[in-house]
Amino acid sequence: MCARASHVPPMYGVISGALLYIRDDFKSVDRETVLQESIVSMAVAGAIIGAAIGGWLNDRYGRRTALLVADFLFFVGAVVMASAPNPTLLIVGRVFVGLGVGMASMTAPLYISEASPAKIRGALVSTNAFLITGGQFLSYLINLGFTNVPGTWRWMLGVAGLPALVQFFLMVFLPESPRWLYREGREEEAKAILLKIYTAEEVETEMQVLKESIEAEQQQKGLDEKINISQLLKTKTVRRGLLAGVGLQIAQQFVGINTVMYYSPTIVQLAGIASNQTALLLSLVTAGLNALGSVVSIYFIDRTGRKKLLVISLCGVIVSLGLLSAVFHETTSHSPAVSVAATSHFGNFTCPDYGSAGFGAGTWDCMKCLKASKPDCGFCASPNDKLLPGACLVSNDNVKEMCKQEERLWYTRGCPSKLGWLALVALALYIIFFSPGMGTVPWIVNSEIYPLRFRGVCGGIAATANWISNLIVAQSFLSMTQAIGTSWTFFIFGVISVVALIFVLVCVPETKGLPIEEIEKMLEMRSLHYKFWENSSSSSLDNNKKGQSV
Repeated sequence: MCARASHVPPMYGVISGALLYIRDDFKSVDRETVLQESIVSMAVAGAIIGAAIGGWLNDRYGRRTALLVADFLFFVGAVVMASAPNPTLLIVGRVFVGLGVGMASMTAPLYISEASPAKIRGALVSTNAFLITGGQFLSYLINLGFTNVPGTWRWMLGVAGLPALVQFFLMVFLPESPRWLYREGREEEAKAILLKIYTAEEVETEMQVLKESIEAEQQQKGLDEKINISQLLKTKTVRRGLLAGVGLQIAQQFVGINTVMYYSPTIVQLAGIASNQTALLLSLVTAGLNALGSVVSIYFIDRTGRKKLLVISLCGVIVSLGLLSAVFHETTSHSPAVSVAATSHFGNFTCPDYGSAGFGAGTWDCMKCLKASKPDCGFCASPNDKLLPGACLVSNDNVKEMCKQEERLWYTRGCPSKLGWLALVALALYIIFFSPGMGTVPWIVNSEIYPLRFRGVCGGIAATANWISNLIVAQSFLSMTQAIGTSWTFFIFGVISVVALIFVLVCVPETKGLPIEEIEKMLEMRSLHYKFWENSSSSSLDNNKKGQSV
């Protein structure tokens, strides 16, 4: 039941390929970088708003209704984009898509979590992550499939509305969250749904736990008041839950996932493979590894636990970022030299900055060539060995073809390096470690850690924090690489990952196997959780049983 409703239609993978063809159709987009950035980032901005509105919508009208609204918004956005006659309407469509994605990103895990038995709750929420990462993999295949079709980008963007339409109709036949129904006073409806999930005896236990949770809420001050930030922070369990939940969502973005993915074509060039088809193939491989990691999460999340997966994931991410930082440092400090003879071989296509350098040209290497400006320049490697001195030339399609015709490699994103293969290994390791832990667990924890009354609004706050962090990282890392270099940028993300690891060890509780209402009791008892390897779910449940027997 839940897996069908958990799919968030993939859109962020498709736009990377579609943008190439959008620039061909709309010359204003090709000329103005700000339009390209807007087409990409407006979906993220919409997701921020969608996640914030989604929290209120979930608590006011229910999880099922919020998913229906999200599907509708996404479908409308896909239709608007596919039929857009100009860049303005294309951006409007991206905003609608973002609203739907943001709303669904926090609602789908919440809906699954509240309608799942505790022992398999983590696996079912991880299935949601697998469907998203699997959808991203399919989005790259869509890019390939529509490459030679008339109206290329319109098909790429428009076909993504079909999953939203299918999910909309499937959701009509699915029930509302039983926990939301119970809190709204619709106890018989909640019981009927729970009977489809649990045995009759287990349902009675669940209903009793829900009753105790609601009674505890009614004893709190300001129950009838409108929920506000001040009230959330005054409630101890909510405050502690938000610390863990929001912290995890911010950490997910700030450990550098978007940076690593952005630099995947550069990493291919570091390995000495400079073709666009290979770069696209790498995108498929990394997307496939991402999806595979979600499958690993499905298997281990309810066996190993949330906290252990996070710790293992972050340790792998730290090592991977360290390797990437070292490789980029090696590339920068041991870049192949630029040869006057090799450059002169290509006649009038010499990079202007290099041509005007005079005696200083002798100090030029590949990295300095790529940093030249007005116009951009590229490095044409030696045909004998990519690490030998090469040519610094103007970067355009004609020069690129001239370079390749002489069986040379053409570099514009990064320089050749003898450690390029190690960069590929680091990229693969990063994805393998990130996906099953930091890729999925923050959403799982946020779907189960908050008290029932605040679950929608707190989930919305955490999802909004995730999308804002996503936007900050996406908009700042290019400036960082230009200011301090790629190696130091990866190093900083590595340091942030170490901080995130300490945060997980101290502030994130283990929720494996616990009924959702039991998690609230655990947060009430303590806020710091140093012993991450202890099976806290079992100990907590044992303590609860002892308390009931006294």
